[in-house]
Amino acid sequence: MSEVKKLRPYINGEFIESKTEKYSDAYDPSTGEVIAKVPCCTPDEVEQAVASAKAAYPGWSSTPVVKRVQILYKMRQLIEEHLDELTYLVAQENGKNWSEAQGDVLKAKEGTEQAISAPSLMMGESLMDASKGYDTVLYRVPLGVCAGIIPFNFPSMIPMGWMTPICIACGNTIVLKAATFTPQSALRFAELYKEAGLPDGVINIVTCSRHEAEILLTHPDVKAITFVGSTDVGQHIYSTAAAHGKRVQALCEAKNHALVLNDSPVERTAAGIINSSFGCAGERCMALPVVVVQEGIADRLVAEIVKQSNKMKIGPAYDKSTKLGPVINEAHRQSVSDWIQKGIDEGAALVLDGRNVKVEGFEKGFYLGPTIFDHVKPGMTVGEREIFGPVLCIKRVKTFEEGLAVMNENPFANGSVIFTQNGHYAREFVRHTDGGMVGVNVGIPVPVGYFTFSGHKKSFFGDLHCLGKDGYRFYTDSKVVTTRWFDEEESKSTTVSTWDGTI
Repeated sequence: MSEVKKLRPYINGEFIESKTEKYSDAYDPSTGEVIAKVPCCTPDEVEQAVASAKAAYPGWSSTPVVKRVQILYKMRQLIEEHLDELTYLVAQENGKNWSEAQGDVLKAKEGTEQAISAPSLMMGESLMDASKGYDTVLYRVPLGVCAGIIPFNFPSMIPMGWMTPICIACGNTIVLKAATFTPQSALRFAELYKEAGLPDGVINIVTCSRHEAEILLTHPDVKAITFVGSTDVGQHIYSTAAAHGKRVQALCEAKNHALVLNDSPVERTAAGIINSSFGCAGERCMALPVVVVQEGIADRLVAEIVKQSNKMKIGPAYDKSTKLGPVINEAHRQSVSDWIQKGIDEGAALVLDGRNVKVEGFEKGFYLGPTIFDHVKPGMTVGEREIFGPVLCIKRVKTFEEGLAVMNENPFANGSVIFTQNGHYAREFVRHTDGGMVGVNVGIPVPVGYFTFSGHKKSFFGDLHCLGKDGYRFYTDSKVVTTRWFDEEESKSTTVSTWDGTI
């Protein structure tokens, strides 16, 4: 039995005792054991976190950016030094297998490294003699207090790779609402940031329900919101926060599709699909839950996917030979099982059933095996809605054009992939797919952090995407300064000329 921890919110550089009487259970998905009691912070505690971030903002924002990023250099070093500890923490609270959990932490390091570029990427623009004698400079300046609302599925990467590094490098402070199921990674990162020298109050972390988190959407001192989660919640956050004058990035659901053409190498394509579809137990918005395949290759491809899927070792996250770990908790395991039954009821052909998986010695864990539906037709919700589990749907088409149309009919457009050796079709796919992140023979087309995470359609609400140059624009405001200096003769003149911006 693991020790059950009683967690505390992190406010103004320290862990405080919450006054709440409501606690939620956080589980080790591999064992089914409760490992932490997570407080539902009171509204006053959420307000306290915002007040702490507001108080820290003047000093932090006036710290030169080259000094701010020195802390990120140190943070990068600490992530490397604590890599195994942080990996274990992600594996324990989320259930990712060891390599996936380590990848989660390394993505947090990647985001930290990207934010070290802030002195260059915060640079503005200037023009001497914008009009005769007038010079104009555009500066990028911090916004103030920002907030991040974190999902459970990437407890290191999203809060500490996507949200925090660029935000604080740009001179802002932040309040994070950690995921109730997986809060411990973010809380541990906060400790490491303090060790790196980050001033108290720059990062604050609370755990609470949607009711208390609503404060962040309307609070007058919060200037921007970054959210990752479901589309229904994302639409609510976007509309509510924007109505209160805040910037919003809402990264939402996905139902990513791949198009497999007849010329694709079967074994290699199947391996790429399996890694994309079943990695992280399918609990990621860049998973590949649908494959649209040309009929000429469909039977061979499905057989190969089933063959390779049957070889996947299902087991606890800590076993480094595990290929497929558990889903997050029993409620989610049941939800995915219900989706599998719905696919059967809708008439899809269940060619591999991952329900009722048992792992010896870990019988109480939340396990599901790879599940594959073939002959998924238009109108079957199992092939249209996000399931967020290790479930793969196969849709069969005759032509490239039909396959592309099937993919673009979906209301979500995070990522899309094509497997082919044909350069013409690959180029046409890149041009015409609705997906914001596109892979050509790449099953998970997540870009490195120097590029934006560019979801489209109902997968994203906002104007500026996460990471890349968009990330710096999101976390800064522009200030345009026009100046004029006089020579000796002009300074003696009593004639005052004014510039109204015209040339």
